[in-house]
Formats: sequence, structure tokens, C-alpha cells
Amino acid sequence: MSASIHAQALLDFIDCSPSAWHAVKSIEAQLADFHFQRLDETQIWALKTSGRYYVVRGDSSIIAFVHGKESAATSGFKLIGAHTDSPSLRIKPNPQSTAANLARLHVDIYGGAILATFSDRELSLAGRVNYLTHSGNLAQCLVNFERPLLRLPNLAIHLNRGVNEEGLKFQKQHELALIFADMSNQLTPSAFTDFTELLQAELPNDAEQILSWDLNVYDTQKGHFWGANNEFFANGQIDNLASCHSVLTALLDEKNLQNTQSTLVCAFFDHEEVGSDSHCGAASHFLSDTLKRISDATAQNSQDFSRALAKSFMISADMAHAYHPNFPSVYDTQHAVHINQGVVIKINVNQRYATDSVSQAMFIDWCDKANVPYQLYSHRNDLPCGSTIGSIVSQLGLRTVDVGNPMWAMHSCRESAGVFDHKAMIDVMNYFFSTNSDAKL
Repeated sequence: MSASIHAQALLDFIDCSPSAWHAVKSIEAQLADFHFQRLDETQIWALKTSGRYYVVRGDSSIIAFVHGKESAATSGFKLIGAHTDSPSLRIKPNPQSTAANLARLHVDIYGGAILATFSDRELSLAGRVNYLTHSGNLAQCLVNFERPLLRLPNLAIHLNRGVNEEGLKFQKQHELALIFADMSNQLTPSAFTDFTELLQAELPNDAEQILSWDLNVYDTQKGHFWGANNEFFANGQIDNLASCHSVLTALLDEKNLQNTQSTLVCAFFDHEEVGSDSHCGAASHFLSDTLKRISDATAQNSQDFSRALAKSFMISADMAHAYHPNFPSVYDTQHAVHINQGVVIKINVNQRYATDSVSQAMFIDWCDKANVPYQLYSHRNDLPCGSTIGSIVSQLGLRTVDVGNPMWAMHSCRESAGVFDHKAMIDVMNYFFSTNSDAKL
């Protein structure tokens, strides 16, 4: 499959996944096409050799696996992890206020979003809503307004003369409210001016009372290719849905589904952007619980799970900072990585990334054998380095490498990356799943 076809599939995946909850539904839909069976954490699991399974926690984290032909203690787990969430704005519990006859919705800031990039865009809402039915039962559904619904207008330069010198800044408490409706000039008597009434109209007919919500603000502009030769693409949530898509695409390659000796595991976690400390984040017991139950299906004694972890390897997949030629001073010039020049191995001696020299060497070997170009990234010493799920999950005792594809404008409302890099990441992940690798050199 060509690089452009893979990239278009990614853009379609992102456009169908405007929130972490929708991302999990999109992943579930693809797994269903390949006959994966959903498991319930509250039930006893009866796993079969070569069986295809997945389990969801918190509606926004999901782990899929193919049960290997060999026991976990014999061949370990081949694991790739990524995260479903992206920095954004979220609607507050009591969001609506009125000023100058304009209804506004107030927001919380989720993660390290570049706030200025949300201005002057056609924004919408997507997420989950919890409600009572007419019969008094608790229920939940996903909502996605899809159409432009909200806007954060900029000030004219005549009212903000220093904007080009000082940068566009929003006071986080008072200046991020999103304009929602005109209260003074309604087009019809039935026009919506109350947010909860508008939200109620999106729910099933049996919805009696809205109780709570998780609603994500997103840009309604679809993903597009750009550049003189369509060699780049742009969309929201590339960090980190691009990694999720590459992981899932590699897992669902038919040869991996049919011929695996080791158990293949894909773990997609919510809340990475805010530290992973939740019941379904990478710092929870979700992954360890799942791996333990997989191991127990073939365990011969109480030591088998520890043996399985010692023979396992994890790839932590998260996006990387591509070199931006307009801002050369923020990069370590010896370790600048470039779009469309290959996947990135991320290295930090203070363990902000989980890569060590052994996992680095192993991943380089897989890249070479898969004919995939690679690059090495190290952050500047005088700038704080970000982190991933890699260092968190590796504490299970998993040898881990942190990798990602280079991108521009990470945490912007609209990000960019390279068409050829996405295919390269899929190819090396595919090789990792298909080869008889071990956790040690």
C-alpha cells in the first residue's frame, strides 16, 4: 500500500475521532472488521490460542491483543503503546454565561494546548454524555455536533497593537469563553439559546435528564494533504492519533494475525497529556491487569507472569519534534530530526524517554531489516523535555524504546507531519510484530 493511501486512511481515522472516546469507538470498529472479541473486565476470561480480543476501560482506553501460539512465559509479549488523548479545551460543568447579549461557553484547559491556535476557527464539540432515561435508568451516549458551533474571535489589531511583537495571548480565566449564540436577535422562536437544550436535542429520545458530560472542543476543518507534491498532511490530534493508527494498522496486517508465536498487544491509553494518573491511564493497573490475565491462561506456576515480562519488549509510540527552519535556536543541531526522513528514536538520559542503548540498538536493527530510515532525537540541555507513557509502563519490567514520527506544531489545534514517515512507522511496527525478537540482545 502506498504512503499516500496510508496517510489518507490516517486522516479519515482522525476525522472520525474528534475525542478520545470517539477514538476508542473508531478502533473498536476496525477491530470488529477483523473479528476481535470484546472482553469484560468483570467476567472470567476463557482465552484461546490465536484468539483475537480487546478490552475497554473508562470508554477512552483500549487494549487489543492476539493470543500467541506459545505461552507468554515462553515468548513474552510484543507490546506497542500509544495514547488516545490530545491537548484541547473542555466544556466546564456549568458552562454558560451571557455578556452583551451573547451566550458564551466557558472551558477548562486540558493538557498543554497552544491556546492561540484555537482562535478564529470553526469549532465544534464531541464527547460523551451521561443521562437518566424516562424509566429512571442511567445511560450514556457519544455525541458529535460536527457542524461549526463555537468560535473564539480574535481582537482586531487596532485594539491589540502589540500582538505581532508580544505574541497572541489569552488570559486563561477570562478570555477563553467561546461564543455560542446571539441572545438578542433570534431567527425563530424555537432558536437555541440554552446549551443544555441544544445538547438534549443530540441525545436519544429516551433521555430525560442530562447528568454530566465530557465534551471536547475541536476544529471542524477536515484533514488535508499540502505541499508542492502533497508530501505533508495537516489535521488536529496528529499527536497522538497518528501513532494509534500506525500501531493498529500494523496489528491488523493479516500475516500478523495468522502467524504469531508471541502474544501481540496494542495498548491505547487516555490521559497521557495530563500525567496518566487515572483509573484508565498508563499509570493505572489496566495494562498489568490485562497482561496478567493473558499470562494466567497458559501459566504453569506463579512465576510465569514475571518470566513473561522479562521476555517482553515494548515500543512506546508518540510523536516527535521536527526541525523548524524558522526557529533553529530551539534544537540540538546534532540531533535535529526532519519530516519525511524517517522514524525517530527518542533518547533522554534522565529517563523522560524510556529508551536505553540496548532497546535503541534493537530498534535500529529492526529498522534496517525493514528497510525503514531512522533518526535520533535528543532534546536541548537548556530546555525541559517532555515525556511519554514509555517511562511509566516500563516500570512493569518491560524493556522499552520510545519512538515517534517528526511533526510541526505539536499541541496546536492544527498540526502537520510527513506522508512518507507514517508508512515508515507502520512498516517497522509490522516487522516488530512479525519477527521472532526477544527482549534482550
